[in-house]
Amino acid sequence: MAVTINASTTTGLVQSADTSGSLNIQSNGTTVLGVTSTGTSVTGTQSVSGNLSFNSGYGSSAVAYGCRAWVNFNGTGTVAIRASGNVTSITDNGTGLYTANFTNAMPDANYAAMIGANINNSNTDMRRDSRVVTWSTSNVFVVTGDSSGNSDTKEDYEFVTIAVFR
Repeated sequence: MAVTINASTTTGLVQSADTSGSLNIQSNGTTVLGVTSTGTSVTGTQSVSGNLSFNSGYGSSAVAYGCRAWVNFNGTGTVAIRASGNVTSITDNGTGLYTANFTNAMPDANYAAMIGANINNSNTDMRRDSRVVTWSTSNVFVVTGDSSGNSDTKEDYEFVTIAVFR
């Protein structure tokens, strides 16, 4: 279904009798924003360049780079996800070794992955090390532990978080 609105105001409401469709906003004949919906939810928005841009108070509009996957999980005992986005499961590969499996694959492995883990309350050593070991399109493999001095001790932590940006 296509709807064309020619109005002298800058606000309006578009309603459709069916449960799906799209709305394209144009300026001088060029689509500047497309919104697609199915049922009662928006399934996609895209600018002409393929990027979502907005001005969130910094004085200019810029491309928004979103978090493509994130997870907060308990890495001790039986590994358990507390909350997540685009992560289907965590694989426990041994002490301090975890794989976060993505629901939807990344377009490539050229993403930034950040990991954080709590420090054991009985140990005040701040030389803890949590790092990404392997990037792939379907998952990210991480390690948590202590790499102080010449040792590389892997440890399980109660709170482990991973965030993937692309």
